[in-house]
Amino acid sequence: MDQQKVDMFIMSNAKFFESHHLHAIRERLLETDDSNWVMLSTLELKDPTTSLIVSILAGSLGIDRFLIGDTGLGVGKLLTCGGFGIWAIVDWFLIQSATKEKNLQKIQPYLF
Repeated sequence: MDQQKVDMFIMSNAKFFESHHLHAIRERLLETDDSNWVMLSTLELKDPTTSLIVSILAGSLGIDRFLIGDTGLGVGKLLTCGGFGIWAIVDWFLIQSATKEKNLQKIQPYLF
């Protein structure tokens, strides 16, 4: 893929991924062909900051986990009222990295 397109993708989407993954993503994007560019540019990635805000406001209902696609964990949090509050508080610290990991999983099919 064109280096300019890859750099533009990395600059505009860096906040959606862990910083230590950015170099590997960039290298894989440079190796892929241009047919994946359309799919990559239209992907809707979840914002980790939004996930954190939702987790703080409604984490005990599991809405934060439903938002990023962890339906099973969302149901578990919903049924236990956020693990009686403990799970909800722990997720305040984990939800951003979980969101970034889900974003990485979302783009992986287009990196090979």
